Amino acid sequence: MPYAGPEQGYKITPAQLEAAITAKTRVFMLNSPSNPTGAAYTRAELEAIAAVLRKHPRVIIATDDMYEHIYWAPEPFCSFLTACPDLYDRTVTINGVSKSYAMTGWRIGYCGGPVEIVTAMSTIQSQCTSNPVSISQKAATAALTGEQACVAEMNKHFKARHDYFNAGLNALPRLQSPAGGRHVLRRRDVGEAIRTRGLADDNAFAEFLLEKAGVAGVPGSGFGAPGHIRFSFAVSMQTLEQALARMGKALAGA
Repeated sequence: MPYAGPEQGYKITPAQLEAAITAKTRVFMLNSPSNPTGAAYTRAELEAIAAVLRKHPRVIIATDDMYEHIYWAPEPFCSFLTACPDLYDRTVTINGVSKSYAMTGWRIGYCGGPVEIVTAMSTIQSQCTSNPVSISQKAATAALTGEQACVAEMNKHFKARHDYFNAGLNALPRLQSPAGGRHVLRRRDVGEAIRTRGLADDNAFAEFLLEKAGVAGVPGSGFGAPGHIRFSFAVSMQTLEQALARMGKALAGA
């Protein structure tokens, strides 16, 4: 699959998708909003992707909507099938309660799609992993069917942390935005920060931040994005304030 870098908003173009599909292609997976970049496809972009996929009827479409509710772009969230319902017969929509309901430890995910595909998925999974415990299933049902105001409230706080942390990163020396998710993947000026400190790559830069600032970032290389650094802002505002202050001192050589 071709690289979809920051110059195109970390989103694959229809032309790239068309060029990547071969006679052996069987599944196209779309994650929006994306982990780790936070990039989210608009309805128009999903329709353009669908125009390519319609020409390849043997390709199954899997859409990962895990960050559906942790989202703040101007345009409302749009799932692939909402934009392209005619592709229902070969689309599997994947979601879960880990992110939107802060239930990571409960380990509950789910999907919807054509009966024959989901039945085959269930058959294979039953031989590969244990089934989720009953209390986790009950908790997930309560989350999905209960009062949803808490989801909007949590999203409001994530948006505030996102805005604060991104503004802080922009202000840091030599380390100069996503539409959703709980992480920030940044490249801007990371390369300069790496070079000026004589570091080998983004792995060494992440180690530098850990040792000198006590801040944990994940090298972008692990996500196929060398020269980037990934941070989570799913922590308290106080923790973000401390992280920015420590990174500022470390990058300034204090």
